[in-house]
Amino acid sequence: MKEFFAVAAGILIMLSSVPYILDILKKKTKPNLVTWTTWTLLIGIATAASFAAHQPRSAILTLGDTFCTFIIVLLGIKHGVAKLSLFDFACQAAAVLGLILWLVFDSPLIAIIFAVTIDFIVTLPTLKHSWIYPQEETWQTFGISALACALTLLSLSEFRFSGWIFPVYLLLSNLALSSTIIYRRQQKGMSLAR
Repeated sequence: MKEFFAVAAGILIMLSSVPYILDILKKKTKPNLVTWTTWTLLIGIATAASFAAHQPRSAILTLGDTFCTFIIVLLGIKHGVAKLSLFDFACQAAAVLGLILWLVFDSPLIAIIFAVTIDFIVTLPTLKHSWIYPQEETWQTFGISALACALTLLSLSEFRFSGWIFPVYLLLSNLALSSTIIYRRQQKGMSLAR
């Protein structure tokens, strides 16, 4: 049953990007290319680190998420906006630093901790954007992602820090984003439909 939850989470995380991709193609949203590239880099590092830490069920979730964020990056080249700030550069540099520290200290946990920390920082502007312009964000993507994270946590047979930290972080992050978008849309009298 735990394997089923892990596979279902991987499939669900990939399906979570479908509403966002459709909104990009309908020109309802314009992904920030730099942010999505940073997320792809961070989640890719977390995937490699999860596999290295022998946490394949967590890695299935992040592998699916890496694939989806990369697709959004590709779509963002044509349909998104690219604003590289000092903040964005610092976050990407910190992600690379986490990768280097992983290699130097031979500790995938260091890379996972760096990825969670930096991902949190990178998510803050999206959270702010969701509060100010909830109509420009796709709550369904973040809600489905949260469900995939919950399934990943149910799939774990052992609760080592390296196995649960990224899924727990992603669960909380996605819940915060989807809740913010829903709350602000309701507050402004906007439809929850895409």
